[in-house]
Amino acid sequence: MHPHDALTEIATLLERERSSRYKSKAFRAAADAIAGLGDDDLRDTAALRRRKGIGDSTFAVIQQALEGRVPDYLADLRTRAGVEESSQLRTLLRGDLHCHSEWSDGLTSIDLMVDAALALGHEYVALTDHSPRLRVANGLSPERLRAQLAVVAELNAGRLRDERLTLLSGIEVDILDEGGLDQEDDLLDALDVVVASAHSKLRMERAPMTRRLVAAASDPRVDVLGHVTGRLVEGSRGTRPPSAFDARAVFEACAAHGVAVEINSRPERQDPPDDLIALALELGCLFSIDSDAHAPGQLSLLDHGAARAERAGVPAERIVTTWPLDRLREWTRRERP
Repeated sequence: MHPHDALTEIATLLERERSSRYKSKAFRAAADAIAGLGDDDLRDTAALRRRKGIGDSTFAVIQQALEGRVPDYLADLRTRAGVEESSQLRTLLRGDLHCHSEWSDGLTSIDLMVDAALALGHEYVALTDHSPRLRVANGLSPERLRAQLAVVAELNAGRLRDERLTLLSGIEVDILDEGGLDQEDDLLDALDVVVASAHSKLRMERAPMTRRLVAAASDPRVDVLGHVTGRLVEGSRGTRPPSAFDARAVFEACAAHGVAVEINSRPERQDPPDDLIALALELGCLFSIDSDAHAPGQLSLLDHGAARAERAGVPAERIVTTWPLDRLREWTRRERP
C-alpha cells in the first residue's frame, strides 16, 4: 500500500478508538509531510528522516509500506477494529447529525471530516460545532458561526456539488441554566440542524434540571436533544453519573415537539442508558443515532449507537438518521407547536 494511505488509515483508526489526540495528529502530520512525494523521494531515507513531521514510528510505517506489506502498526489496529460491534441497523443509517471540526474542539478541518463522511457512504452530515459559552471547547461566536455558514455553502456549491454528500449547517448549542439556547435567534433559524445539549451544571437539582431540559425540548428551533444525561461510563476523562431529572417529562416534551432523542454513539457516553431509551420509545419519541465525532475516524462510531438501538428494539422508521435527505429536511422545517 502507499505510505500516505497507511499513515492516514492509522490516524483514522487511532481516532476511532479514542486514542491520544497527539498520536493521531502525529500520523496525520506525517501523511501531510509526504503528500505528493514520488517513490525516489520516499526511498531517500536520509532526507526523509530530516523532513519535518516524520518521527521514528511514522518512518517505520513508511518503510514497511514501501516494502510492499501492511505496516505492523496498521495491522494491529485493523485487528483491534475488527472486533467492533456491527448490526443490521447500521446499514440503514444515511447520515449523522452531530460532529465537530477544528473550528471548535474537533481535531481536523471541515474538509477532512467531509472526506471521512464520503468514505463511509453518508448521504448527509451535519457540522455542529459548539456555541459561545463553551469557551473550553472554543465555541463559535455569532461572527465565527456566520463565517462557517459561508464555508459550508461554498463546499456544497463547489466540491460537493456533484458528490453524493450534503454538508448540513448546524450547531451543538449549549442549553443555558434556565433552558434558553446559547446563540442568536436569527442564526439558529438559519441553520439546517440544531442539536441542544447541556454541558455545565450537570449536578443541578432534579426539578430545575427537568425544567431546563423540558424548555430546550420545547424550543421551536431545536431538532435533537443531545447526550441527555451527560453521563460518562468509561474512558480517559473518567466516569460521571447521569444528571437527575424527570425523564418522562423531558421525553413527553420531545415527543410533543417532534424533537429527536439522540442515541450518542461514543462508547464512553452510552447515552441515554438502556432504560431511558425504552421510556423514550414507549412515549413515541423520534431518535437520532449520532457519532458526536471530533475527528474523521470517529464518524464510524455510529456502529456502536446502531448496535445499542437495535438491541433496544428501536424501529428504523423512528430514527431520523435512516431517513433520506428530503424527508429529513421536511422534518427539520416542520411546523412546531
